[in-house]
Amino acid sequence: MPRIAYVNGRYLPHSEAAVHIEDRGYQFADGVYEVCEIRHGVIVDLTRHLDRLDRSLSELQMKCPMSRAALTQVIREVARRNRVKNGLFYLQVTRGVARRDHVFPSADTPPSLVITAKITDPSIIARKNETGLKAITLPDNRWDRVDIKSVGLLPNAMARQAAKEQGAQEAIYIDARGMVTEGAATNVWIVDQDGILVTRPAEHGILRGITRTGLMDVTAKLGIEVAEREFSRDEMLAAREVFITAATSICFPIVEIDGQTIGNGHPGAMSERIRSAFFDIAEKTVI
Repeated sequence: MPRIAYVNGRYLPHSEAAVHIEDRGYQFADGVYEVCEIRHGVIVDLTRHLDRLDRSLSELQMKCPMSRAALTQVIREVARRNRVKNGLFYLQVTRGVARRDHVFPSADTPPSLVITAKITDPSIIARKNETGLKAITLPDNRWDRVDIKSVGLLPNAMARQAAKEQGAQEAIYIDARGMVTEGAATNVWIVDQDGILVTRPAEHGILRGITRTGLMDVTAKLGIEVAEREFSRDEMLAAREVFITAATSICFPIVEIDGQTIGNGHPGAMSERIRSAFFDIAEKTVI
């Protein structure tokens, strides 16, 4: 079945979906996005994703193209038309189409909205959880406002490419003080030598991941102690466990970083316990 995309009010075959060449997302990366998991026919944590979308738009002085109720209906319709039971949807809002100029266009310029959805294979994620992933570390060279989920992802793409070229699946950013910030497309967690689950505070230097927030709910439910504090690359390498979180994978264990084995070189019990409980606790929106 051909995929269907939503582009500015129209449902189109994926192969025909397009935006104007002077869309500011294309010209300036002047836009924001969200990616949300669909599992067993429900959208996971939709409210939090749309809350973060609203925040990103507000931080960039950008308008939402439609009401939340209407946007939710479009998202559900795109998922239905693509018959996605397990997969994801991608949503992007830009400042719209206008003559190329660095300053913002007039306030009456309508924002652009694109929504796509696709089916993914749960068995691929399951295999990665069984074996764990490898990661590399890189200096954090991104702009300061990484708390905004901007479509300006060139540094992230280059980091992921560097990881691939070194036989790894994720790149973990290290700031100028030697502290871990986050992955190229993930939040980073460790289990320290005292058995405490640690993640960096989402106040500055990282994106407040929706799965990260959901895992806080899970750990509270399971009675797992979490410390929100900075940790260094050295502490990460010495940790009992390292794992990364993202909307489309929940949490992947990391078994090697920069060629150094993490823990015993196998996925840890903490990430497995959290992952197993996540879906039962997360918000579910029926498609």
